[in-house]
Amino acid sequence: MKHILRYSFSIALLVFGCTAQAQQTKTQTPAKKDSVTITPKKERYGVRVGVDLFKLSRSVYDSDYKGIEFVGDYRLTRKYYLAAEIGNENKTTDEDQINFTTKGSYLRFGFDYNAHENWLDLENMIYVGLRYGISTFSQELNSYKVYNPNPYFNESTDVGIGDKYSGLSAQWLEAVVGLKTQVFKNTFVGFSIRLSTLVANNQPNGFENLYIPGFNKTYSGDFGFGFNYTVSYFLPLYKKQVKMDAKKAENKDSGKKAKE
Repeated sequence: MKHILRYSFSIALLVFGCTAQAQQTKTQTPAKKDSVTITPKKERYGVRVGVDLFKLSRSVYDSDYKGIEFVGDYRLTRKYYLAAEIGNENKTTDEDQINFTTKGSYLRFGFDYNAHENWLDLENMIYVGLRYGISTFSQELNSYKVYNPNPYFNESTDVGIGDKYSGLSAQWLEAVVGLKTQVFKNTFVGFSIRLSTLVANNQPNGFENLYIPGFNKTYSGDFGFGFNYTVSYFLPLYKKQVKMDAKKAENKDSGKKAKE
């Protein structure tokens, strides 16, 4: 009986000691929070300005084209950018039936949405956007060919007239898909493609606007296609603190250490 009491007392002490140790460990170890830890981070905001290299190069090798386009954007939020392009074109179009010259200026403005998640503090963009375009221009009909149902006769069908139409205008909506990549500090190269549809088109009597500055060649009367290849420079104005979850912050820090 004495041994049984001693054995029972030892078991009670052991259970009490384990319970006290577990309670102390639970008190010292903080409970894991369900919420995600937020790490502060600062990102740059500013203006990016540049030029379309394609139009500049085309002005050199194409004797029928002279043009320039300036591009710019302003970072409004983490994902949204205000964007605009302004330019001037002088293009002579020589087709099988007609030869004409288009001269004018244009402005496109709208916004871009950056769908790219940067890491290592990069500021690259893979974006989609919308633009509203406005163009004012003139057309000069240099010559055209009269349809000849009897081409076997050696008669001239070229007609040179030189009619000029000024005060023309057009407006359109434009969907944009593109990218911008930082190649040097604050220096970016970019590429975009654009699909456009006319919403207003002031045409002269007896002649269609087959080419519109900023809109490019018209297809089926209302649709256009274009692209640009740009180089631009970023001018930082201020920094804004943002919040990001701990997992992304850890990935960024790990990537930065691996790069170093």
